[in-house]
Amino acid sequence: MGQKKIECYIDCGGINVGSGNKPPWTLPAKAAYAKYDGPRAQKYFGKSFKIPSFFPILSLLPQRCLVFAKKQYPKKYEDFFESCFETMWNGQLDISKPENLLIAARKVFDEAEAEEVLEGGNDPEIKKVLTDNTEHAVKDLGAYGCPWFWVHDGKGNAEPFFGSDRFHFMWDYLDIPHQDLKLMPPVAKL
Repeated sequence: MGQKKIECYIDCGGINVGSGNKPPWTLPAKAAYAKYDGPRAQKYFGKSFKIPSFFPILSLLPQRCLVFAKKQYPKKYEDFFESCFETMWNGQLDISKPENLLIAARKVFDEAEAEEVLEGGNDPEIKKVLTDNTEHAVKDLGAYGCPWFWVHDGKGNAEPFFGSDRFHFMWDYLDIPHQDLKLMPPVAKL
């Protein structure tokens, strides 16, 4: 995507609190709708998962460890993010617990690095970065939920995009060629 930059703020709990929004599972209508939307999203994105019995979690430690990993090991950040997802949503392990987060980290980092990432999640500087990012997203960028994207077009402009069904709007904004969704004409039956 060249010089285009996409920022995604992932502290949903902090964004919800800061904006006055409520998590979908706390609103009865949204919670009931999730039984339809979850399977549809899994099919569309090709990513299966099962909601753990312990969900929701207090996700501050995993988020802080991700902030640390992005700073200290930027080339391994995405793999660590994926490992956290897999460990919690498919491995059914509560990654808010340090011993389970360490399992996710060990899939990406060697033992010393994994321990460093876990310790880094408790670093006051890293805690401040996550807090500052969240405050910036809410107060300066208007974030009110997840996924919230602040997209720079490489020409000095930036705009917000909200929701997992808005990617085609981002591609249009970035002038990235893509095949848009369109209905096909019915096939004639003989």
